[in-house]
Amino acid sequence: MGYAEVYRDAMADPAAFWMERAKLLDWDVMPGQAVATDDQGVERWFTDGVLNTCFNAVDRHVISGRGAQPAIHYDSPVSGSQKTISYSELEDLVSRAAGGLKGLGVGKGDRVVLYMPMVPEAVITMLACARLGAVHSVVFGGFAATELAVRLTDAEPRIVVTASCGLEASRVIDYMPIVAAALDMTTADIDRVVVLERPQQAYSLIEGRDVSWHALINDFEPAGCTPVSATDPLYILYTSGTTGKPKGVVRDNGGHAVALAWSMSAVYGISPGDVFWAASDIGWVVGHSYIVYAPLLMGCTSVLYEGKPVNTPDAGAFWRVVSDYRVRVLFAAPTAFRAIRKEDPSGRHFGDYDVSCLEALFLAGERLDPPTLDWLQTLTQRPVIDHWWQTETGWAIASNPLGLQEMPIKPGSATVPLPGYCVEILDAEGTQVPAGEQGAVVIRRPLPPGCLPTLWRDAERYESSYLARYPGYFLTGDGGFIDDDGYLFIMGRTDDVINVAGHRLSTGEMEEIVAGHPAVAECAVIGVADTLKGQLPVGLVVLKDGQEQGAGEIERELVQRVRDLLGAVACFNRALIVDRLPKTRSGKILRATLRGLANGEAVTPPSTIEDPVVLDEIAALLKQHP
Repeated sequence: MGYAEVYRDAMADPAAFWMERAKLLDWDVMPGQAVATDDQGVERWFTDGVLNTCFNAVDRHVISGRGAQPAIHYDSPVSGSQKTISYSELEDLVSRAAGGLKGLGVGKGDRVVLYMPMVPEAVITMLACARLGAVHSVVFGGFAATELAVRLTDAEPRIVVTASCGLEASRVIDYMPIVAAALDMTTADIDRVVVLERPQQAYSLIEGRDVSWHALINDFEPAGCTPVSATDPLYILYTSGTTGKPKGVVRDNGGHAVALAWSMSAVYGISPGDVFWAASDIGWVVGHSYIVYAPLLMGCTSVLYEGKPVNTPDAGAFWRVVSDYRVRVLFAAPTAFRAIRKEDPSGRHFGDYDVSCLEALFLAGERLDPPTLDWLQTLTQRPVIDHWWQTETGWAIASNPLGLQEMPIKPGSATVPLPGYCVEILDAEGTQVPAGEQGAVVIRRPLPPGCLPTLWRDAERYESSYLARYPGYFLTGDGGFIDDDGYLFIMGRTDDVINVAGHRLSTGEMEEIVAGHPAVAECAVIGVADTLKGQLPVGLVVLKDGQEQGAGEIERELVQRVRDLLGAVACFNRALIVDRLPKTRSGKILRATLRGLANGEAVTPPSTIEDPVVLDEIAALLKQHP
């Protein structure tokens, strides 16, 4: 069936639709009921089902005769190492790690916090927790001690699993002082710290507290899979909150596994045995969903990459990995390809490798600007698919569903809502707006399987953050519109809509226009307070290497371009050329921080920032050009 038929079936009878997809898994107790409402009034999936996520991701593939197939290709240009782990080897390593955690007192429902780099041991630990029915919470390696401490205090883990260091192209990040400081700050009662010692950073274990990774997997009996309820938590993943306290997004076992397994075929067109690469980090939701769980649930081979899109060693890094491991589908953030395009605008490195295996590219994490889309499509001659989802949903809300039906691409659009998601656009009063009109993007409840059912130990915040604003809907926090063809356009967070003299304008739309200039590598447009018009847009622009035009000339062209394509109503009169933009380590531009700087507010750099110095540079520039 094509997209329309599948979507219609999912909307007409969600229970029957998802019960059929539940057959993708092996259950200890097959669910007899698809969806029920819990004590908090929230819909939960497969409440009477029992299963183990690790068994479905690892053991069953060995049992079915796929043990020799590669499960993980580990590629680390920053350490100069590569390793392939088969499903049989992965089962052995995970069962031994689970036995070690069990021997240290970890059981069903206990939390384990991971503070790890992109190494196989991190994936093994996540799966080992799932094997025991324990709850893992991965904290992005490199977070400051205060941020790690906040998450330790909230999750209250029994065990912390970490490594002696993380690696980047030009430096070694010593993790242990960060972990030690976080342990001093947290109120959580941590039993033990498991440490993976890497060759690049020696570490001496603290007697009575620390356990080496070698001892964890060698000094205890291997552990089998613990059956858990489908609604038992699999993991907690913290995401930023407006109050400053991170929100602990909870993911359950059953709905998560069903949704991810189905998404591999329906969204990405992937089959068992295919090689899938999500070029992300396990500290983010993309890493959880599409480096670890979804590819393994489907019986694919997943690529675990410890490197960057550029400088490890050059702008051909992604194409080299695709070629080496015969990657069929590549999933990355638009910022990665903007970085590649900036260093290699002609795409010379693409021709250096045999990438005939590559069938499609999926991009997410931020809006895919049309110039990057056009560049990547022209270079690769493959489908380049923008899709939209959130930490809260765990898998795509809207996409071009390659496995159901490849649809025409509209630049700037994430294409259509996926089966299971009823996406609507509402105005401030909660009324559905006409096609083409912008408003708040919401999802009609019930949310499909895989989405968060609550926040960790904070049901009230879950209600107030996501459900209360529009009763019967889930508030995504994004603004956008649906066109006459049913295509969804996400224009950015709702606070990225600025009000210029009474006109509500999208800074995302202005970014598309600015980014379309041939000299522009990437940009951010922010709203700055203005006493006359309320707000005015300001562009911060990074140019491609080797530009011969003068900065002043380019600035004038950008201002005229916005005037020509959007209109004078935008009042876009400032386009400042900068060397770089402030980003998180996952590649997202810190627009809220830039807004604060431009409005003269006291800005505290978030712990996720890649390079804090860039804020000082931009602050100085904004003072020079008030």
